[in-house]
Amino acid sequence: MNSLDSEAVREALLTETDLFAEIYRDCDPSLPVPSCPGWTMADLLAHVGGDHHWTAALVRRRSTVEIDDATVDMRPPTDQRAAAEWLRASARRVVAVVDAAGPDVPVWTPFEVLRPARWWIRRRLHEGTGHRVDALLALDREVVMAPEIAADGLSELLDLIAIGSRWFAEPLADGNTLTLIATDRAATWSVAGHGDAIAWTGTPAPASVTVAGTAVDLYLLALRRISADDARVAISGDAKVLLTWLDRTAF
Repeated sequence: MNSLDSEAVREALLTETDLFAEIYRDCDPSLPVPSCPGWTMADLLAHVGGDHHWTAALVRRRSTVEIDDATVDMRPPTDQRAAAEWLRASARRVVAVVDAAGPDVPVWTPFEVLRPARWWIRRRLHEGTGHRVDALLALDREVVMAPEIAADGLSELLDLIAIGSRWFAEPLADGNTLTLIATDRAATWSVAGHGDAIAWTGTPAPASVTVAGTAVDLYLLALRRISADDARVAISGDAKVLLTWLDRTAF
């Protein structure tokens, strides 16, 4: 299975945010983050926690349109340890507000369609997870992540690409296909291109290019946190299809 259930997503948002907060509490806030050019660790924390607070405000208002950042207090405390606690609390606020508003209430998303409020919990999970990876890389530490969270992150990314044609221009040309195979769990992602759109399934299929690796390494590749020539992933077929995909699916 490639996706977490809703309760697991909620728990993962809290767990991943706590891990990021622990990293930040003991780091140098001014440390540059190479995978986010121009950002420091303090910027990374402010981005993730600020967007958690922004999301909570959006859902609390049950807004069906984008809300202005200026109407939300998104600033972390200046004290480092207080900022780490602020980050932890921001994730809990998202979950609490979704529960209070109702997980099925329709709210605005950046992808041109309203989605149930619970959609944002999963989005915030994987936004935060990706940036926890950035923090670990900045500190030259090993990326450790539960494979089920990585697998769900990959599924969520494919879901976003499937509904976000204005954001991702023709990631797979018509007739091209991409298959990702997790070597550490029973998970496959088979992706086909249809003009500017894609469709994906969890069923293995022959593909223009196939990539095999652990769920975490496939997720890191999809986020462009490791490169296609990294020894942790094995590529068979037309590597140019993969490189085009990676180039055209960057957030």
